[in-house]
Amino acid sequence: MKIAFFSLFLATFLAASCPAQSVTASCGAGNVSFKVKLDETRHTPAAPAPGKALVYFIHDAGSDAVIAYPTTKFAMDGAWAGADHSNSYFAVSAAPGEHHLCATLQSSLVDDRFEFAHFTAEAGKVYFFRTRLVLSRSVELLQLEPIDSDQGNYLVAIYPLAISTPKK
Repeated sequence: MKIAFFSLFLATFLAASCPAQSVTASCGAGNVSFKVKLDETRHTPAAPAPGKALVYFIHDAGSDAVIAYPTTKFAMDGAWAGADHSNSYFAVSAAPGEHHLCATLQSSLVDDRFEFAHFTAEAGKVYFFRTRLVLSRSVELLQLEPIDSDQGNYLVAIYPLAISTPKK
């Protein structure tokens, strides 16, 4: 009986201590931070490279009046793809097939919040994913969702391009 209880306790402890690692496998390494510059030049949505899909990551802050707004980092298949800040976007090329996405806030002011999605890319297709930060007195919620191409094209047309570089 003691051995069974100890085994159950150990399994529960290990399961409780490991979820972040297994759940965040689609994210990149935890110690990467980005510096983001916004290119205010208006851009039109690009076409995917031959044989590839194009994935847009858009952060929709909902307002231009954002003070100390956190940066949002995005990863695809376990590697950080880049970051955006406030109302902005960036795009990455993706090979056809299934991909796993991760979004998280780069901030010391809020708890780690991870959002996940997956999709199956087809060559020649464009995909749009939007994050939004929902704040209230007791909740900080980051949302990651696929959005309609009409909405995605509209946001890319009005938001600046985010150019992110990893901080050293």
